[in-house]
Amino acid sequence: MPSATPPPAREGGRAVTGTEAEAAALLGWLTDPEAPRLCLVTGAPGSGKTALLDWLAAYGPRSGGRRRTPRVLVPLAGQSALGATWTIADLLGVVARSPDELVHALATSEARPSGRAVLLLTDLHAAAEPAALTELIGELAGVGRVRLVVEARTGSPAPGTLRAARRATVVDLDADGEPAPAGGAPAEPPRPLPDLSDPLAVCAADPLLVTTAYVTGTGEGSGEAGVDDHGGLRTAWLRAGQSLCRAQAPAERALVLLAALGDGADPRLRPALAELAEGAAWRLRWARNRGDLTPPWPGPVAVLGAAGGPLEGTLLVGDRTGTVRLLHEADASSAGRLPHTVPGRVTALAPAPDGTVLLLDDRGRLHSVRGTVPRAPYLERLTEAVSKTLARHPGTALAAIAGSVVVGDRLGSVHAFGLTGLHQAAPHSGRVTAVAAVESETPFVCSGGADGTVRLWTPGREPRSEPLAERRSPVVSLHAAETPHGPLVAAAWADGLVELHRPEGGATLSFRPGPPVRAVAVTGAGALLVGTDESLVCLVPRSREKLFRSSRESSPER
Repeated sequence: MPSATPPPAREGGRAVTGTEAEAAALLGWLTDPEAPRLCLVTGAPGSGKTALLDWLAAYGPRSGGRRRTPRVLVPLAGQSALGATWTIADLLGVVARSPDELVHALATSEARPSGRAVLLLTDLHAAAEPAALTELIGELAGVGRVRLVVEARTGSPAPGTLRAARRATVVDLDADGEPAPAGGAPAEPPRPLPDLSDPLAVCAADPLLVTTAYVTGTGEGSGEAGVDDHGGLRTAWLRAGQSLCRAQAPAERALVLLAALGDGADPRLRPALAELAEGAAWRLRWARNRGDLTPPWPGPVAVLGAAGGPLEGTLLVGDRTGTVRLLHEADASSAGRLPHTVPGRVTALAPAPDGTVLLLDDRGRLHSVRGTVPRAPYLERLTEAVSKTLARHPGTALAAIAGSVVVGDRLGSVHAFGLTGLHQAAPHSGRVTAVAAVESETPFVCSGGADGTVRLWTPGREPRSEPLAERRSPVVSLHAAETPHGPLVAAAWADGLVELHRPEGGATLSFRPGPPVRAVAVTGAGALLVGTDESLVCLVPRSREKLFRSSRESSPER
């Protein structure tokens, strides 16, 4: 276990002593529940500020083995506000497309207690956008979920600005009055910037460096007048940036960038990215992004469905206003709209095998849209019975298979209404956020919850004791389908991760589009659909063997 007193800190290659008292002050702030949520570490160049935060990041609990609050070191030197936003969001398990979204996500997310963290932000004075980052830090200091230690050089504007905006503890390494060492730490030479119009160079470079260059308009290949979009690469990068800034191979980064590329991009970019992405686990079948014209982007996705029966080959895409569009599965071109009279927002939809589409509104009530094929009277009676039940006890999630309607509720229970009666289970702690049902050799139900778990259940039996998947973030969408390769389950979490599982065993494939994921679906052919506010993407496994070989992003605790 690291010592409670740090060894001589090193900054710029020189030993810097005399930080023991400041280390004790930092630990005192860290353990004081009444202390301000913001701590400023100031000092002259070479005084040991960065080294002190490095030590704090590694310092363990005094005794007793108590699990400490996570401490996350985030270097700000050379960073833009957007790059820092993506870094912090990813480390804290949320998704944010802007600094404002990060603050909102942290203030409203359903995080588990272990998700609370101390952010250690170094070199604010050396950031590419120090004023914008100072504003972001001030807003984050008002969020109860995080505490912040911010290092800034004495004489820079940030400490004064933050002290004026928020209560703050100050640890000043110049407080003893001794003169600062002459010269300070030698400045690091600037890192070479990639050609921002070259997709291969961009995918292989430091993603935070690329982000700063795109945001600030610097770097090789940048134009002198106006904002250079670099043939569409800049727009795609800024759309999917949080995913792109994660540590990953260039092939995986190329796949994400390809999925975010608009149809107006330089035609040379798509084949170049597709070739680089051949090493990824997925192949992009098609993507429709905001602004696309041929075929047009279908709009922000709130709910998704892949239909069978009379609607075979049709996708159902609902937006936040309640409109449900029909798309051709082959290329996402328009096939019309679903005629329904549901007032307000549609929170879930479930295409039934006979062509009927069941809808759940934002009050948890059930609605039915008949298909073109006459419906059996017993199915009408089943739907009416479920509708009457939900009028009294609103649902939070919905799925349907032949002869069954599955509903989740806010208390963690799942109810399977069938022709032979009602089966119930309580697999979740807290609200059920999504359900799916599969008509296979052994029909089963999947459910996802605010507790972050995805669980399997065969009605009439006890739910499986072990979850199919689990994360610290709530499940936001779930879908399952029987395919020629066996049943597949797609799950999405609020931290931006999508996974494709084989319940019968095998590897798990993962994908992060960048923006918050709103809905996922699996087609009967085994393709994965991912819907966001910005895009609708269709992916297929690069090789069916990938579904049996390990390609898993660790699920439970990342």
